[in-house]
Amino acid sequence: MESPEKMPRHIPVMLPETLRFLRPGPGKIFVDATLGMGGHARAILEQTPGGKLIGLDRDAGVLAEATRALGCFGKSFIPVKANFVEIDQVLERLQIGLVDGCLFDLGVSSYQLDTKERGFSYRDDVLLDMRMDQDLPCTAADLLQKLSTKELANLFRIYGEERWALRIAKFIAGFRLKHGPVERSSQLVEIIRAAIPAAARRRGGHPAKRVFQALRIAVNKELDNLSGGLAGALRRLRPGGRIVVLSYHSLEDRIVKRAFREGERGCVCPPGAPICTCGKTPSLKILTRKVLFPGDEEKGRNPRAASARLRAAEKLLNQ
Repeated sequence: MESPEKMPRHIPVMLPETLRFLRPGPGKIFVDATLGMGGHARAILEQTPGGKLIGLDRDAGVLAEATRALGCFGKSFIPVKANFVEIDQVLERLQIGLVDGCLFDLGVSSYQLDTKERGFSYRDDVLLDMRMDQDLPCTAADLLQKLSTKELANLFRIYGEERWALRIAKFIAGFRLKHGPVERSSQLVEIIRAAIPAAARRRGGHPAKRVFQALRIAVNKELDNLSGGLAGALRRLRPGGRIVVLSYHSLEDRIVKRAFREGERGCVCPPGAPICTCGKTPSLKILTRKVLFPGDEEKGRNPRAASARLRAAEKLLNQ
């Protein structure tokens, strides 16, 4: 097994809070729906003697690294190459019915960010790939080439919440006419810098971060998959089981917040209806009335935790 010193450095985000809500213990079964480098999974397994953790990741390279790192847990750790939207099918294949807890740590893994050729970073001059699963057919460069100016503007506005979306899209279209496809991160960064007025570039961090976020979300269909993955995980939680979600931008957090509130609300009849006809009862208890953020000490120690936010819920016993 590879020694810890040779493994890519990884610091799990909000680990004490995650463990406090998941409540690992002897014989329990957990799903880490976004295994990554396995930092959270290791801590859960250490506190779950005689139990199991099923670790899902859509990235074969990430999964291989995590499998080497967690091999010491033997049959307690079950790695599976899968998108978390497939959680139902994965558990069915493993002949596992209900589980005690599910963890989603969303966004890009440390391994993907640190592997330059994967094309996630706007700080390196690399090909614009951004696929979390290398089997996906469409890269970020493909999207930049085939989408119209209007489609690009909508993508940047909706998935990146980018104020200058239309202007950036027009500059990309102009570049394509003059120079051909936008294929490298350095090209895209320079286009964005040219499109955004100087005064706006001086605020809110790196000017390219929102466009890169939008492209990554679109390439990997992250928001569609998140809605399906949460639904599958909530179906598979046993009564009293818990779900913890770490998100890193408002688009993800809104989906999680909405899913939890719908589970807690139960009835979906129109307001003012004299009686309930839908028959839907509450299935969740929200454990985090307000979203939780990492403390200053953690953000100082691990800059990638700075944008994290945590929500947790518990499956009700009447389910």
